[in-house]
Amino acid sequence: MKRPITLSDIARAAKVSLGTASNAFNRPDSVRPALKARVEAAAQQLGYAGPDPRGRLLMGAKANAIGFVPASEISVFGMLQNAFSRRLLSGIAAECDARSCNLLIISGTEDRKDWAIRNAVVDGFILGHSSEVDIVSVRRRKVPFVVLDVDAGPHVHSISIEAYKGARIAVEHLLALGHRRFAIQAVMRKPGQSVFYPAGENRQRESSYPIDRAKLAGYSDGLRTAGLSLDQVPIVESHTTAENSEEGAKLLCERAPNATAILAMSDTIALAMLKVAKWRGLRVPEDISVIGFDDIPEAAEASPGLTTIAQPLIEKGRLATRMILENAPPTQVVLPVHLVIRGSTGQAVGAPASKGSG
Repeated sequence: MKRPITLSDIARAAKVSLGTASNAFNRPDSVRPALKARVEAAAQQLGYAGPDPRGRLLMGAKANAIGFVPASEISVFGMLQNAFSRRLLSGIAAECDARSCNLLIISGTEDRKDWAIRNAVVDGFILGHSSEVDIVSVRRRKVPFVVLDVDAGPHVHSISIEAYKGARIAVEHLLALGHRRFAIQAVMRKPGQSVFYPAGENRQRESSYPIDRAKLAGYSDGLRTAGLSLDQVPIVESHTTAENSEEGAKLLCERAPNATAILAMSDTIALAMLKVAKWRGLRVPEDISVIGFDDIPEAAEASPGLTTIAQPLIEKGRLATRMILENAPPTQVVLPVHLVIRGSTGQAVGAPASKGSG
């Protein structure tokens, strides 16, 4: 087998120094046009495509790219199908465009994620969960990273939201509308069949993330103000793919038919509930009220429009990208949330009209 052509071969063929040959590829503005032309001609004659970008990175060069790893075990295709991921990626991409930087989307599936993170040619990572921090840290070339929706400590960049506050606001909104019979749609982080947790049973969900636990705590404390207990609220947990979300919504309707108010941890699964309710002949909000979390564009486009807790997804993505590219000292940011009232929530049947539901 013929050995690969190297940059040293090009330098000898062009009769220039190795440094000049390297600059012709990596810093062309620093090389005189005549010398650059000689190097390019030699490279073309010998069939040399240019320096290996991985080798350049190990020498400290910039890749001019950001890597994004999702929170859940979800494929690249699944991310592009998911409205939440698309919204977050839009913010990252907008900041990358503004800074002439590229975006690499890394699959969240367990069989591909580890290798991809270790070998990605990027200048930094935006991580959907702190579990990937150890993988990034053992890379041969160290790069900065930002963790989303988790406080990973004072030495790590992180961006989270007021998840507890948002969940409590959601409960308070429905309580003000007279609702007392609740059910919860929780997010399953690993692909699998939806699971129903009846009231009163041990509901320690193995796949829950810190942001999910914060939302449950907000629901719990909000319910307690009305003398209700989270332990008595049925919960269904489903993955955020369209098929799994609808499966979970059907399961909740079948197993908790008396619920008049649904607290959904994401808009994706809340929108599935709206669809399933319509299939079952339930009127929203007359028979059942549904409130989501995130405020993806589809929430406003739904019929009826989805009441939800809005978080600044675009800004979250842009801020995370700036943190990496500006390489500032570790910063922990908590972004605000707020209630957006639309048509999917209304007065509970038989409850007196409330003036404070907004």
